[in-house]
Amino acid sequence: MGRLRAITAAAVGGLLFLQPVSAMAADDAAAAATLYEAENGTLSQGVVESNHAGFTGSGFVNFDNVAGSSVAWTIDAPEPAGPVTLAFRYANGTSTDRPMAITVNGTTGGTTTTLSFPGTGSWTTWRTVTVRVTPAAGPATVKATATTAGGGPNLDSLTVDASAGTDWSRAVVDSTMARYSPGTLGGWSYPRGLYLWGQYLVYQRTGEARYLQYIKDWADRFVDASGGISQSFDNLDSMQAGNVLLALYRETGQSRYRTAAVKIRTRLNSYPRTSDGGWWHSTSSSREGQLWGDGVYMADPFLARYGAWVSADSFTSAEPARQLEIYWSHLRRTSGPAAGLLYHAYDEPGGPTASWVKPSLGNTNGISWCRAMGWFGMAVVDILELLPADHPRRPALIGILRDLVPAYARWQDPATGRWWQVVTEPGNPSNWTETSCSAMYTYTISRAVQRGYVDASYRANADRGYQGVLAQVSLGPDGRTNIAGISEGTNASDSLAFYFGRARPVNDFHGLGAFLIMNEQLGPSS
Repeated sequence: MGRLRAITAAAVGGLLFLQPVSAMAADDAAAAATLYEAENGTLSQGVVESNHAGFTGSGFVNFDNVAGSSVAWTIDAPEPAGPVTLAFRYANGTSTDRPMAITVNGTTGGTTTTLSFPGTGSWTTWRTVTVRVTPAAGPATVKATATTAGGGPNLDSLTVDASAGTDWSRAVVDSTMARYSPGTLGGWSYPRGLYLWGQYLVYQRTGEARYLQYIKDWADRFVDASGGISQSFDNLDSMQAGNVLLALYRETGQSRYRTAAVKIRTRLNSYPRTSDGGWWHSTSSSREGQLWGDGVYMADPFLARYGAWVSADSFTSAEPARQLEIYWSHLRRTSGPAAGLLYHAYDEPGGPTASWVKPSLGNTNGISWCRAMGWFGMAVVDILELLPADHPRRPALIGILRDLVPAYARWQDPATGRWWQVVTEPGNPSNWTETSCSAMYTYTISRAVQRGYVDASYRANADRGYQGVLAQVSLGPDGRTNIAGISEGTNASDSLAFYFGRARPVNDFHGLGAFLIMNEQLGPSS
């Protein structure tokens, strides 16, 4: 096993990803980043080849197409012990993921995570995937082992970066701003609102003026000089981006953002409800009388922040928590190993417009879709941040978390630290671990532990979740971040195949926003 000298990222053309987007000095990088070529590791069921261009060193490892093929290196971990980033450079010319289990110091007493190595388009297109770990000080063994019959990808190198670590929030924001101007980011929608809320959190920490200016430039496409905004707000999804208006009013003091936000606040006065007071997911004929787990995040934190930052009254004080309790009463699973989880959707009329209704399961759709529960958990912890200590509904919300967080923990995938697209179907070969909900659960668990709502032992679940989400983040040859494994937007259904078959666009805004919210809670630079 040959240990190479520390080299700067700039010294090897494919390794620019090692430098944090927030500008790490070159001499610091040279002292902290060490390259280990795959061909110098200890191989099992693999050969060294050089027949595909673009590799570094003298070649790359081509694994046998069997589970268990592996390569291992001995690395120098920092003293005293501290976090390092492991970056694996690879090519995968197939369209099939070739995941590998990454162990540090073995499976007993060490750390283990599973990284995805998705297709790169060709065998000469090289990408990187990264994971953050904290090995014991001194020599440590890092081993990458194929977990499927397809074997591993072609593996070029491992780079160990023991610097202070990339500020992944800045990296994601800078990459997104480089890809899209405020004018091309997209229209008024909850995925953009979620992403920009995450960017606002990064602005709050860093004070980076251009981050706020970008948010403002996007919002100014929709809000005129007098505060007019052309949205009808006839569904809860359309209200989520109102959080951007509140943030801008808070930061700039410009009354037009308040005026635009008032339109959402006023719309809620007459917005239709179920018989027990839950806001319909939408006023469209196909959504009448329906409550979706997604919906609580779309309107309730906005209303609570409106009361805290703009104008408080009995409605802003009582309604956000009340909505959470109503939704919880209809969507919660009350028995069996999935108790404490939620179904995706509920329909009060019991059909006929909702073909997915299962009367035997309380007029729900009978499926626990991961992101719906992520929206719900984030809404609970965010609203608790805004409720006074003596609020009469506060104990009920904490009680919800004391059911929800243990349920999250029971269904966490032990191999990846993430959660499944359909949470209760881990053994289904069509299922897959989803990044945005994993970030949402991780954030919710971490905040619940931090505030003392749940036992401190659940911090371990948040830590595993955080590493699992980071494993889905990589840097492309352009130096920009890519986040994989994110489900596209999803309607309610009673079909497992429907949820399993959702597209997984890289850098989908659901995942970008959830990642930023999570990383600002748990990130090493937070």
